[in-house]
Amino acid sequence: MTEAPAGASLVQRLTAQIDSPRDGALLRYSLASALASAGKPAAAVERCREALRFDPRYSAAWKLLGRSLAEVGDSSGAMQAYRDGIAAAAARGDRQAEKEMRVFLQRLQKAAD
Repeated sequence: MTEAPAGASLVQRLTAQIDSPRDGALLRYSLASALASAGKPAAAVERCREALRFDPRYSAAWKLLGRSLAEVGDSSGAMQAYRDGIAAAAARGDRQAEKEMRVFLQRLQKAAD
């Protein structure tokens, strides 16, 4: 795969690295984060899911997946992502991510009631 030009956007530079030796959960998460920052939450959802296929215990990817799903209006999907993310964070010992996702989950549950 060829590298993107130096002046290319972050999304383009990261996309150019897919299927290269650098590909993995971190690359897919970084791409999802760049897409979310660019106002493309639906694309971020797909990249988060790809990151989680590489590493299902990647708590930051679960958190971003939940946020991105909420942004596209999929509250039930977001709540499930947070539940799965809480379990992943607990298994990994990532207490801060677990705590944050619990707060986000509670907010969504409250809004749904």
